[in-house]
Amino acid sequence: MIPTHSRYVVIGAGIHGLSTAWHLARELRARGLGGGKDILIVDKTGPGAGASGIACGTVRNNYFQPAMRELMAHSVSVWESDPEAFSYHPVGFLQISPDAMAEDVAKIFSEQQAIGYESVLVEGERDCRQYLLDMFDDWQAPGITSVLHEKQGGYANNIRAVRGLAAKAESEGVRIAAGVRVTGLCMAGGAVSAVETDHGTIACDQLVIAVGPWIRDLWAWLDLPDRIMVAEPGGTGGTDRPMWTYWALQEGTLAVKPDEFTDNRGAMPPVTHVDSDAPLYDDVSGDLITDRMWGVYYKPDFHFAGVQGGSSPYVVDKPAGAIAIDPYGPESPEYTVTEDFIRMWTSGLAHCHKRFEGKRHLYRHDPTGGIGAFTPDSFPVFDVFRQNAHVIADSNHGYKMIGVGALVAKELLGEQQGLLEPFRFARYRTGELHPVSHSPFPWS
Repeated sequence: MIPTHSRYVVIGAGIHGLSTAWHLARELRARGLGGGKDILIVDKTGPGAGASGIACGTVRNNYFQPAMRELMAHSVSVWESDPEAFSYHPVGFLQISPDAMAEDVAKIFSEQQAIGYESVLVEGERDCRQYLLDMFDDWQAPGITSVLHEKQGGYANNIRAVRGLAAKAESEGVRIAAGVRVTGLCMAGGAVSAVETDHGTIACDQLVIAVGPWIRDLWAWLDLPDRIMVAEPGGTGGTDRPMWTYWALQEGTLAVKPDEFTDNRGAMPPVTHVDSDAPLYDDVSGDLITDRMWGVYYKPDFHFAGVQGGSSPYVVDKPAGAIAIDPYGPESPEYTVTEDFIRMWTSGLAHCHKRFEGKRHLYRHDPTGGIGAFTPDSFPVFDVFRQNAHVIADSNHGYKMIGVGALVAKELLGEQQGLLEPFRFARYRTGELHPVSHSPFPWS
């Protein structure tokens, strides 16, 4: 049985929902205002059943946007607070780039130093090649002119991190109601008064919506627009855009032994992200795959028994309202990865490291991939709507942003958080948008 009332109802048991509930329970207890018993999480399946459960798990600060960089520095500190519980591996992160991105990367490094985030920048093709050869003796990608080596960050195992968060929330008394499908929202006086579910109606004082790709439906239930005008910087002009655009996410695993991908010291290397404008050729046939900017990322992962990673996502060419989100992730044959991804990703690995040449046959052909709901500028919206509905719309940046829940918890208790201010919905009206980098990835 689920309760008929809860002071706080959280929809979604992924990274954001669990983190918010855990941090809110701690805040309530510390302030003598109650505790976890006042918080109910509802999820139509269970913890980690959505995007959090299929995430590659990369944790990085490599963002061109100052607001994203500061928010990620905060989130990295949460990952570092309990690596064991979160299955977090602080191996660092490498951004490896061509000349077209040199200014962007130098700016990221400079601003990381300004906020005290530990990193090293190497510039120039010769020095970059030597730095990478000192780390990987089989490095062979040409045309690299900048290496940003973040000494913090790394990766976490997706499901284990979710379970760790769930355990922390439940230890504070938070109740997680799995198998409860939300079917609508009730309004009274312009605010959300209750959450309708297939197990009954739950009245609430405050609502947190942290549903990843399902945000489209909750957004509609809040009677918010499916298209908006996005102003130019400075608030002039404007472009009519869909509020939600779905991108197909491409990730997979090469079944080499994880300990075969170590650095020259035999240690686990940083998570590696390579952007390149060098032509990419098929590692098997030798055919040209692309002569445009491309990118791959990868890491050894003992949980997945191989090297796991991905490449650039692509836009799903359908209106958001016509896209079937369920079944989600690997259960959806429509949005799992295709041979085109496998060809590009394995060729990208071979382009970078000699050890991966001729290894495509080791690709693990399990269903992988999923879809994410992106905002008009591809960056999150963290804001309050209908007076008491706190929306965490992460635009698929979510997994690494474990610290957002700590900030939302404080806002639920009336304390506005400066780190969330640049992500308010009003930025689309005022034109205070985030700067765009030259990366081929929409979230960099």
